[in-house]
Amino acid sequence: MKTRTLLFLFVLPLFLLGGCQSPAQGGGEHVTVTDLLAREVTIPAAVQRVVAIGPGALRLYVYAGNLDFVVGVEQMETGDVSGKPYMLANPALATLPIIGQGGPNNAPDPEKILTVSPDVIFSTYATDASAADELQAKTGIPVVVISYGPGGFGTTAIFDDVVQNSLRLIGEISGQNEKARAAVDFLRQARQDLESRTADIPEDSKPTVYMGGLGSRGTHGIESTQGRYSLLDVIHARNVVDETGESGSIMIDKEKMLAWDPDMIFIDLGGIAAVLEDYQKNPVFYESLSAVKEGQIYTQLPFNYYNTNLDTAIADAYFLGKVMYPDAFADINAEQKADKIYQALLGRSVYSQMAETFGGFGLLNLDNP
Repeated sequence: MKTRTLLFLFVLPLFLLGGCQSPAQGGGEHVTVTDLLAREVTIPAAVQRVVAIGPGALRLYVYAGNLDFVVGVEQMETGDVSGKPYMLANPALATLPIIGQGGPNNAPDPEKILTVSPDVIFSTYATDASAADELQAKTGIPVVVISYGPGGFGTTAIFDDVVQNSLRLIGEISGQNEKARAAVDFLRQARQDLESRTADIPEDSKPTVYMGGLGSRGTHGIESTQGRYSLLDVIHARNVVDETGESGSIMIDKEKMLAWDPDMIFIDLGGIAAVLEDYQKNPVFYESLSAVKEGQIYTQLPFNYYNTNLDTAIADAYFLGKVMYPDAFADINAEQKADKIYQALLGRSVYSQMAETFGGFGLLNLDNP
């Protein structure tokens, strides 16, 4: 029997473990890995058939895993995939056998998963060990939990260590260490570049900004925003919503927006229909905002679709930086940069497809969108 030991070492955040985990252990035909819930899972040493279930699981696998090993997908990953660059870049995935409905409110379907006989199930469904253990017991198949971070579904923790650890784990199990390492390195370099471009800009030289139309378990209008919004934080922006002291998704009263009267407004194109409908009903409110009067209202691509599209989110951050700090981003063409990001993480440039569906980066004319 040939012995093969997976050399796998990563540090999980304190909220999960409170310390470090040892490398994967094992020999012969099986090895043991530690997943993102600190569960020790015994898996085949030579994994060749996998499924990825739950919000964003398949996306993370696309970033870091061997796509030839995917043997089935959830129903949620088929049909309209316009908001999922990882599916646009890999359309063949949508033709694979269906292994369950999918979706944040639907439990995994053990019977359908069993029909494709995977060696490993990668899952973002489980938020506690008991749920992962239950699915593993029902299927008899190792369940490896991966994650987007402590916020769970719909967060924008695009640079979180949890995401990077998930990518490393996927790469290790699927024999794609180099691919996973490249994805992690790209995320780190993007963060460093965005932060370094903006770190020394004086506060009084920065415009005040507001981000509206953000999705949160559905689409919403201009009142839907976020405090401590990661895409604004990474470029050291003056997000007026941070004044509330809240983080994550919140709904803002329009009177508060008028009081803030930000220099620039950005609208997520996922909520553009609601914004335009509201504008038709309440034009006076919008026309009272300085950003609207002075033509400083812009659009960004939606990046939350069955959890966070890290690639689109990073592309948005570069566009936001380009608009707010043109000198610091003078060398950046936002559209070209988006394609480089998609190419780096997906192996294919898909900005034009995203822009065709949603509209691209640019100014928003509320009267003639």
